[in-house]
Amino acid sequence: MSGDARTGRLTLEDFRHTALSEAGSTNTECLLRARAGDPGLHWVTAPRQTEGRGRRGRAWLSEPGNLYASLLLIDPAPMERLHSLPLAVAVAVQRAIQGVMPFGANPVTVKWPNDILIAGKKTCGILLEGEGLPGGHHALVIGCGINVAIAPDHGLYPVTSLQAEGASISPDELFAHLFRTMAEALDLWDRGRGIKAIIAEWRAVASGIGEKITVNLPDRSLSGRFAGIDEDGRLMLDLGSGAMQHIAAGDVFFG
Repeated sequence: MSGDARTGRLTLEDFRHTALSEAGSTNTECLLRARAGDPGLHWVTAPRQTEGRGRRGRAWLSEPGNLYASLLLIDPAPMERLHSLPLAVAVAVQRAIQGVMPFGANPVTVKWPNDILIAGKKTCGILLEGEGLPGGHHALVIGCGINVAIAPDHGLYPVTSLQAEGASISPDELFAHLFRTMAEALDLWDRGRGIKAIIAEWRAVASGIGEKITVNLPDRSLSGRFAGIDEDGRLMLDLGSGAMQHIAAGDVFFG
């Protein structure tokens, strides 16, 4: 991941954008470009995906009307710092969506680590995928599927769309906001060196801190009080009797 050679800061001019008429998956398109030697900081968008996917291999319905956008990063940070990138991505997407909501609309919040909610309903799917490249390099793709006009029901959480919440905006207009807020958040993240600043931004828009939650892990489910996130961005689950579980990845359910 490069930036201004004089300052080391990322600017909007560092990013490129390819708009496709259709894609199997914008994440897959980014990975194909990475294998072909793309230097990264490259957005790929499409009005429709025929093979969209979510976390854990779940299908992601991708019909026209919503925003499907993926950003390719090459060597975005040392591997030991990448765990905080989902928080930076959540901050960027939350800012983009909040920036287009009308006055008086329900607030846009983040459910750990990077689900975006409006009035407790999911309005965005974010999928980070990566793979190794020749020469020891690493490609990482940030995929965002944002419900602008339609809210496909994936059966896991209540869902909504920006239009249902009062926003009058097109996918292209929303992408212009996301293009800017992602550049700002990645610059603040600073290859993982700015994790403290990102965590502060994330906490300011977090949903459910202090509430009872259930976290589904690959092998079990845990319930307790959401005590916040630690300095590494892991969820802190208060199990009671002084037991605190730090969780790096899982599906969170409120109540």
